[in-house]
Amino acid sequence: MLTIADRTIGPGHPCFIIAEAGVNHNGDIDLAMQMINAAVKAGADAIKFQTFKADNLVTVDADMAEYQKANTGSDKTQYHMLKALELPDDAWPRLKQYCDERHIVFLSTPFDEESAQLLKYLGIPAYKIGSGEVTNIPLLKFIAGYKKPIILSTGMASLGEIEQAIGAIKEEGNDKIVLLHCVTSYPAPYDSINLKAMNTLKTAFGLEVGYSDHTEGIEISIAAAALGASVIEKHFTLDRNMPGPDHKASLEPHELKQMVRSIRHVEAGLGDGIKVIGADERKIKEVVRRSIVANTDIKSGAVIEKSFLTAKRPAGGLPPAFIDYIAGRRARHDIPKNTVITIDMII
Repeated sequence: MLTIADRTIGPGHPCFIIAEAGVNHNGDIDLAMQMINAAVKAGADAIKFQTFKADNLVTVDADMAEYQKANTGSDKTQYHMLKALELPDDAWPRLKQYCDERHIVFLSTPFDEESAQLLKYLGIPAYKIGSGEVTNIPLLKFIAGYKKPIILSTGMASLGEIEQAIGAIKEEGNDKIVLLHCVTSYPAPYDSINLKAMNTLKTAFGLEVGYSDHTEGIEISIAAAALGASVIEKHFTLDRNMPGPDHKASLEPHELKQMVRSIRHVEAGLGDGIKVIGADERKIKEVVRRSIVANTDIKSGAVIEKSFLTAKRPAGGLPPAFIDYIAGRRARHDIPKNTVITIDMII
């Protein structure tokens, strides 16, 4: 287990739910502030942004992914797209402060050392590393040196690449790692998700695991929580119809709220695995279980035949399992039909 801000991550503790704002603020700090409000209202534990300098991230002629072209309706370069989505340096302290005021954990994914340093200056409690950086060993080692918890998405990565990334982080004396199973597709088809791979990651590396969800809807995130995810990350937007690369594969605020509520219901329902009779069940048990009941009038001293007996609600008398024990004994006194049989009625 490890701790992010004041939240403990691991078995026996609530799933740490990250509302992934990403770049869905469209480079507008006012929209980013509104997204913080929406994440708080939805009940998320954290909101996560992406901190980068386009000049440090991508070459000027790098092509966009096909989904980015489709969602933006543009065939301009990836550099052009990302440059428009940058937030200025002075936006980040304002966002961090506002998160603190609203009592939600502020997180961001740095894509370069300069951005990682900025986040360190802000006192970020953990670093989220995107799937695209799994093989970026220099950046992993640089961030690991801050000795903060690292949440590492593993989309597009083989077990060998994940092992190498974990090794690089641990070489810097940092073993506070959470692995997120992830399928890097926007949106990700349901039949590609393979949620059971979370268990593979946990078995292979002995670390806390979670899930970064790029599917449409909320069902897979809920299922991941039921399967033991310690962290759930899900993209959201204020409006799926806004322009930008990630809005269409994101939840709207009411859907995010529904997802959080559903995960909390699942957690409450999972319990501790010990089979016990619940307090509410005890009351109902007396109503719906049966007792041995006289099926006819039985005279005092008569031998009680099995045909004289039946089993009816409520409980409180002798349970039906004792019917063969009662048969063949005598009635201590008259027992009217439909009387619940108790041990003091027989001899």
